[in-house]
Amino acid sequence: MMKLTPLAYTPFTTNELKPSGWLRQQLEIQARSLSGNLDKIWPEVRDSRWLGGEQDGWERFPYWLDGFIPMAYLLEDPELIERAKKYVDAMLNMQQEDGWICPCTEEERERYDVWATYLVCKVLVLYYDCSKDPRIEDAVYRALYNLYRHIGPNTIFNWAAARWFECLIPLFWLYERRPEEWMLDLAHTLRIEGFNFEELYNNWRFQVPERRWTLPTHVVNIAMSLKAQGLYSRLTGEDPNRLARKAWDLLQEYHGTATGHFTGDECLSGNSPIQGAECCSIVESMYSYENLLSISGSPEWGDRVEALAFNSLPATLSPDMWTHQYDQQINQVCCTRLPAGHIVFRSNPADSHIFGLQPCCGCCTANFNQGWPKLALSTFMRSPDGIASTVLAPSVLSCQVQGVPVRCQLKTEYPFRETLTYTMETEAPVTFAFSIRIPSTVVKATVNGEPAQPGTFFRMEKEWNGKEEIQVAFTFETRMEKRPNDMYCVKRGPLLYSVAIEEEWTRLEYEKDGVVHKFPYCDYDVRPLSKWNYAFASDAFEVTENPNYTSAFSTENPPISMTGKFYEINWGFDYGVCHEVPDERIPLTPAQTVRLIPYGCTNLRMTEMPWIQE
Repeated sequence: MMKLTPLAYTPFTTNELKPSGWLRQQLEIQARSLSGNLDKIWPEVRDSRWLGGEQDGWERFPYWLDGFIPMAYLLEDPELIERAKKYVDAMLNMQQEDGWICPCTEEERERYDVWATYLVCKVLVLYYDCSKDPRIEDAVYRALYNLYRHIGPNTIFNWAAARWFECLIPLFWLYERRPEEWMLDLAHTLRIEGFNFEELYNNWRFQVPERRWTLPTHVVNIAMSLKAQGLYSRLTGEDPNRLARKAWDLLQEYHGTATGHFTGDECLSGNSPIQGAECCSIVESMYSYENLLSISGSPEWGDRVEALAFNSLPATLSPDMWTHQYDQQINQVCCTRLPAGHIVFRSNPADSHIFGLQPCCGCCTANFNQGWPKLALSTFMRSPDGIASTVLAPSVLSCQVQGVPVRCQLKTEYPFRETLTYTMETEAPVTFAFSIRIPSTVVKATVNGEPAQPGTFFRMEKEWNGKEEIQVAFTFETRMEKRPNDMYCVKRGPLLYSVAIEEEWTRLEYEKDGVVHKFPYCDYDVRPLSKWNYAFASDAFEVTENPNYTSAFSTENPPISMTGKFYEINWGFDYGVCHEVPDERIPLTPAQTVRLIPYGCTNLRMTEMPWIQE
């Protein structure tokens, strides 16, 4: 029986990893807000067919569990863990004798989109990693074997075809535990029946966005597909980065944003700062990069994860995480429903960018909550010769290396500060390598005073004995980055900065399609109360660190800010959206001091602006 190509870095589980510092606080906010309470009020989860109800019986319930389960175990919250078990029990009780696991009748199976099967098997594997529930392996085996039999005469279609590679995640987990030949046949069948992403990216035909909806340009399919060839490379042995790098370069060239993400509202939408990026695409891109980092070991994917986690993800959620957007704009100066005939989004409706319970579509309501938990699970990974610090956020690892208990804690306020402190403790002498990812977004780095190259892993192989501290220092540089249409943005380290706009939130409470939008599960209009029509007047900025910040991505009290010189200019605004580019680039005022805050701390923002240079 053939062996899969080993992972470069193997993820730890919630039994070994725990978030700390600002990252734990993010998970705590998430748990006490929408993510931790969605099953109490939202019909798509509360009354799901997965639980015997009459509502959605496809992706939304397992989407929600995909974030809820690791959140519960990372926080070690007994009540959340008990709820997770209750829902997993319900899914296992739903499974039929022949292994079919999704909630539909036998007559409905032929036209049931089995993307939900991939997703629920991924969720069950995640639950096993958290709980070690002995029922899970057999349930996943039976579900995947049933899928193998099912897609012989019933070719995969729609979302299952577009996301065929997602099934490789639970399939490879199962194969490494109890390898059987049919599992390889299933992987091959999925590959030949599913979308051909090699053809998509090798013969790229989507340079120009269109106002039409297609599966190949659907932004969430694109986000997921970044890991497709990387996952399949574990069967072929080829370079796992090959197609992902090409795809990322194409997406940045034609649809890239200042955050390092790409637009899609709902399909690929060009590089205008007023086009949207769907929330699901952010968390699914993060998950793709986390997988690619694990499969290939290439540090660039850690940079990609951090770019989204520190900028795009928090910006598409309100700071209290009771609301989220479906579409996020780089230049977002107002969030109110757009009037008919003036919807900027190419295939999304008028309310897609408001903050709320279910703006536009409920998939993001269920799916956004995987972002922070899976980031926490990517902070440390096991390397073939030791431990690697892969995504830089505060956390604590407790594991065994060569049979010796090892504890490694990272204390840091990165990305808001430039220092990291690791504390390594071993219960007995043990020799292994400890590797630290040095972001490419820093200009200099040292580890215990020794220079470290940005964009690489710094490797320390030695005998560890007792307790030892490792000090890492970065040097950030504030830099102006060129954007399309002769616009610019400002970055410092891994953070993007935006003009801080004062804002007014207006509560919207109503009932629609049987869903009650009532505080705190309501929607909001967000309007600007301060000026935003600026152009850069200088590339010099003064940085101020705030030692008394309340949370990492607070709008009112952020951890760090900067000031710079700006001109007011004539920048048009119609029907709730600023113009794509300013109407005129002539200063209306002398240069004045304007405050900027991290993009991830903003709800309203101006990010891409012209630079008027004398």
